[in-house]
Amino acid sequence: MSYPRIARMRSVEEFRGRCNALGLPIDAEQTVETAPGSPLAQTIALQGKTLGNRFVIHPMEGWDGEEDGKPSELVRKRWRNFALSGAKCIWGGEAMAVTPESRANPRQLVIQPSTEDALHLLHSELLEEHRKEFGTTGDLLTGFQLTHSGRFSRPDAAGMKPCILYRHPFLDRKFGLPEDYPVLSDDEIRRIIDCFVTAGSIAERCGADFVDVKHCHGYLGHEFLGAVTRPGPFGGSFENRTRFLREIVAGIRAATTRLEIGVRLSAFDFAPFLADPEQSEGSRLGPGIPEDFSTSLPYRHAFGGRPDNPVEYDLADTFRFVELLQQLDISLLNVTAGSPYYTPHIQRPALFPPSDGYQPPEDPLVGCARQIQATAELKARFPDMFVVGTGYSYLQEFLPHVAQWVVRSGRADAVGLGRMVLAYPTLPRDALENGLLNSKRICRTFSDCTTGPRNGLVSGCYPLDPEYKKLPEAAIVRKIKASL
Repeated sequence: MSYPRIARMRSVEEFRGRCNALGLPIDAEQTVETAPGSPLAQTIALQGKTLGNRFVIHPMEGWDGEEDGKPSELVRKRWRNFALSGAKCIWGGEAMAVTPESRANPRQLVIQPSTEDALHLLHSELLEEHRKEFGTTGDLLTGFQLTHSGRFSRPDAAGMKPCILYRHPFLDRKFGLPEDYPVLSDDEIRRIIDCFVTAGSIAERCGADFVDVKHCHGYLGHEFLGAVTRPGPFGGSFENRTRFLREIVAGIRAATTRLEIGVRLSAFDFAPFLADPEQSEGSRLGPGIPEDFSTSLPYRHAFGGRPDNPVEYDLADTFRFVELLQQLDISLLNVTAGSPYYTPHIQRPALFPPSDGYQPPEDPLVGCARQIQATAELKARFPDMFVVGTGYSYLQEFLPHVAQWVVRSGRADAVGLGRMVLAYPTLPRDALENGLLNSKRICRTFSDCTTGPRNGLVSGCYPLDPEYKKLPEAAIVRKIKASL
């Protein structure tokens, strides 16, 4: 099934018409207001600072660090772009693995004593670039995202080396784990907790304002939330499944003096999807369909998903988790959904799938609206939390129109951008200063930034970034896409 392309919509009215035809609970404002009057330009008091606007840069994985876990020139270029973007919160900039073994790719940044000086320099360069461009960093909040890739660890070129918490009824088979594959022991988990605490101390010495203890996208923190079948102190009950977070937070608080803590959370998840085998042929991908979960009901592994129908969300457990964050004095919440490995259409809606994905099973606007609505429900329930929304890149020309409506109506405090800033790093600045976007730089969700890494290549915007167009990897990505 094909869906209308946003790039061909010529007006806000046409975009609204499509949203209305789909019955989506989102709106777009007619004009994008410029600073200082725009809702997106409003300051907000946060963590002892006053943030200069409501744009946030999401953490990403570049597949382009050095093999020893230190930043490469490509990483530094990306961070310089973040500094020049105009966004006043850099939420991680990069996902940093707490050990070399827990990287999601062999070129991911690692945060450990051997990389501390390099990460300190990277952060200092970001601050200096921002200061030179905007005159101050007093209204800029920066954080490091701390991660363990868990089930999706790929620390070297030999392939995936999963660290799992329990035997998953679908993901084990999907990713080829044998029946006797071991799960992490309680002692191994405690050592991982110690690594997070060490990483928090390093982040503070590097000058970060906060760390994000990552609980999203199928990685280890997220897998804990669905570990209902794991026995012992780290599985089963809600209390046990959140012990990992609570012990990390307690450790970081004891080891640091000024560092704040946030969480990027997959607020809901679904049962895994796959390309419909009846509509796939050779390398041609069929539309996504869910795994047959009928014999696995109630489905207990999709945190924030309905147990009786795990292709819809139910935020009861999510509300309970955010209540825990408040009890832990954590007020920074970055809301996302699902996983790029098995539910990409709910995590980052796109019209064009990556090479290991599937054709969209719904108009990607539905995926955007689903995340915006879930985020709004969380913000309404927890008005004192600083809530960052996700899922905006697919909106393309209409991103600031929708973002302005979201912030003005209190559905989120800030709007986060990920792959969009790979293609168009100055989008926040252009929206705030001009009320207009450069259509030639807008991400069209071709998924090259995912297809590249899925095939062992660096991640970046090959269609639109002039420097990435020149890389030899660009030709390889084009060849892979042509085969699809």
